[in-house]
Amino acid sequence: MKNPANNLLKRALLTSAMLGVTFAQPEGSWFTVGRGSLCVTEGTIEKAAGDRLTVDAPKMRAYVNAHTSQSIEVRFTYRGPTRKESALGSGEQRRQFGLKLRAHDPCNLVYAMWRIDPESKLVVSVKRNPSQHTSAECGNSGYQNVKPRKATAVPRLRSGETHTLRAEMNKTELHVFVDDRQVWEGDVGSEAANLEGPLGIRSDNASLEFTLKAGESPTPHPDSVAACKSGPENSD
Repeated sequence: MKNPANNLLKRALLTSAMLGVTFAQPEGSWFTVGRGSLCVTEGTIEKAAGDRLTVDAPKMRAYVNAHTSQSIEVRFTYRGPTRKESALGSGEQRRQFGLKLRAHDPCNLVYAMWRIDPESKLVVSVKRNPSQHTSAECGNSGYQNVKPRKATAVPRLRSGETHTLRAEMNKTELHVFVDDRQVWEGDVGSEAANLEGPLGIRSDNASLEFTLKAGESPTPHPDSVAACKSGPENSD
């Protein structure tokens, strides 16, 4: 007797293959990042029920204060714009939420940002200022968007919707997923891959409730918990 569930699964996989859509589950071991393991350098992050966290600050910047692999995932509910809003350092008004990788310091890191308004898209950029290491030094300089090898559109976020955003970086290769569907794949370059630094999150003018996970490091590290360096000079 044929199993209807198996038939449905086969049809879904066949349709995905025909459309060129890639679905993938996160690899390796993951752990939930609680509020106590986040160093917030700008804005505020509050605890919610269970493992969930919330942000309603115009600008939020934070990094995971533990040794991890370069894999990060956030499952979030978008609640709309923040009560107060502020412009970016460039003067542009933008609403966005995203992930940070290899955050060596505020002037040197990799971003995978889900832009919400005024345009809905996933943008990967490298901020690189080799001789500068504080926000006062580099400000809004050094950003370079990375052209993907493959990319697909992300859904337009609407208030009340829940999605998962995940980024996994291995050497120069970066893969970004939305709801386990790959939306960005590419090479970020050797300069970005050679940066040493933690994972993190960033939001601008977006109100969110979320659960954050990070990939466990495959090897132990003596500095698994570093001192939290907060303040304007450490905010990217």
